[in-house]
Amino acid sequence: MLTTSLLKLNQVTTFRCTGRLVRGFETRILCAAIHQQERELNLDLSEVTAIDAGGIGALLSLQAAGLYLRLINPSPTVREVLRLTKLDSIFEIVALDAASPSTACEVPSFAMVTQT
Repeated sequence: MLTTSLLKLNQVTTFRCTGRLVRGFETRILCAAIHQQERELNLDLSEVTAIDAGGIGALLSLQAAGLYLRLINPSPTVREVLRLTKLDSIFEIVALDAASPSTACEVPSFAMVTQT
């Protein structure tokens, strides 16, 4: 199951993804949610526990559709898949320190949660 939280802060939309970003229902929901937003998005992937070809395909499809994706704090699992597929050179990957001062990429814990 994939859970997403949405936050708009300083003209920047951030989706926090929790769970499995895999082929099937979860991927379709993520695509539908992101298509309703602006052309530049942050995806907080720190809580993604699994990603497969369907999840990678969703990210690539969104970028091919003209969305600029910034991947925030990808989990070790996601980072390894991106490295193995050499997609870490395609996406902007940002590692934010949890102790750093407030930034437009930050997703506070009060974000609205939509469970799918």
